[in-house]
Amino acid sequence: MSADINQSSIDGASDEVKLAVDLIYLLESHNIDPQVALSALEIVASDLKVKLSKA
Repeated sequence: MSADINQSSIDGASDEVKLAVDLIYLLESHNIDPQVALSALEIVASDLKVKLSKA
């Protein structure tokens, strides 16, 4: 997780927030262009929605 985030504040966060922080850190630490990241996240969201509809 990002060094800018206080670990104790993350510990009490929801799983969604924890995952979001991890993803942001991953994207920033690999210098991923924000537009590329958004496009990739749209693909991921679409895939997950298909999986949920089949569940």
